[in-house]
Amino acid sequence: MENITEQEWTSYFMLLNEEQKKSVVLMLKVFLLGRSKESQRISIEQYNKEIEEAIAEIEAGQYNSHAELKK
Repeated sequence: MENITEQEWTSYFMLLNEEQKKSVVLMLKVFLLGRSKESQRISIEQYNKEIEEAIAEIEAGQYNSHAELKK
């Protein structure tokens, strides 16, 4: 795929109606948030620690049942 220039991007964007513009901006925000999360990966040690903490919370009864969530 060829690179899009800023001028080309602007010309396409300006052809959209307001609702379409809002959708495109929202989509861009989602893409950018996803990218920042990827760059903040945790170590396997941190991952395992979080799993162990979650299991301990469940064993201590600190959770919501499916029925509670449905309410």
